[in-house]
Amino acid sequence: QVQLVESGGGLVQAGGSLRLSCVASGSIVHIRAMGWYRQAPGKQRELVARLYSGGGPYYEDIAKGRFTLSRNVARNAWFLQMNNLKPEDTAVYHCKAALVGDREVWGQGTQVTVSS
Repeated sequence: QVQLVESGGGLVQAGGSLRLSCVASGSIVHIRAMGWYRQAPGKQRELVARLYSGGGPYYEDIAKGRFTLSRNVARNAWFLQMNNLKPEDTAVYHCKAALVGDREVWGQGTQVTVSS
């Protein structure tokens, strides 16, 4: 079993930065990819970016040029560095682990609020 805990959200002014963290515990070896998703009020959850184990990052258009994925293997942690934040980035951000056997695990989410 894998458990995920996000942190790093908060309130920031437009143009500011935040760094989200997703720390995994449990059967880490079963994680094939870690994705970051977000859900704004009244909107569907959407993919922001994804990092495959042993592979490169993938960014949706909303993240390209502003957000950066990284990973600290020793700490079982994945990060989403978000720069030049905009009010439309306001949402609850979740990390999701894609596991072997097509299973997935979600974190509880962290709120990001960007003021104009």
